[in-house]
Amino acid sequence: MKAVLINGSPRKKNWNTVTLLEKAADGLKECGFETEIINLYDQLFHGCISCFLCKRKKFIDKHICQYKDNLTPILEKSMEANVIVVGSPVYLGEPTGETRCYLERLQFPVTSYMVDENGNKVSILTEPKPTAMIYTMNCPVDYMDQIGYPILLGNSANAFEALFGYSEILYACDTYQFRDYSQYEASMFDPVHKVEMKEKQFPIDCQKAFELGKRLGKVALDLKNK
Repeated sequence: MKAVLINGSPRKKNWNTVTLLEKAADGLKECGFETEIINLYDQLFHGCISCFLCKRKKFIDKHICQYKDNLTPILEKSMEANVIVVGSPVYLGEPTGETRCYLERLQFPVTSYMVDENGNKVSILTEPKPTAMIYTMNCPVDYMDQIGYPILLGNSANAFEALFGYSEILYACDTYQFRDYSQYEASMFDPVHKVEMKEKQFPIDCQKAFELGKRLGKVALDLKNK
């Protein structure tokens, strides 16, 4: 059993998003999974170019974007995996651009344009695949509802749920952004509070990510054993 964990952050070592992905990977490993963390910022690629090759009848059963570039092997690994976890920081209320490009090209080929003789939509994928989104952000947890983050950021997880049959979402709020806040014009943030969140809350978020990985692993194993 394999799990692919996608890091949509430009920070690849020892920072919030990748750390939570590593913890989720640990939870999956405890369930016996082989895991791989892939850094999107290591590759040059585009989002969907609206070529619609994935909707051509001769390609529809392949379930994968037919535009070939550096993202292609990552999409192939994602579709072959038993579990997909995507992590991204929140930039201006959205996942990073690289994360969006990946999600467009992963999700659109399995978005169905087909209906049966009764006009009911026919799913392209017949077997569920557990998925999850992990988001890291400066936004405090009690401010999320005010700016609509559960709706804005929930869209990708909702698409995963609709297309792949199972999805969860983990928010890590009020995260530590700079190594030394005194070096930046960021007076809206209290450095003392940020350190406190890093020392007290982020370990809790890491444990949640580990438990998320274990849950996804157990769901995938249950699906396999049905």
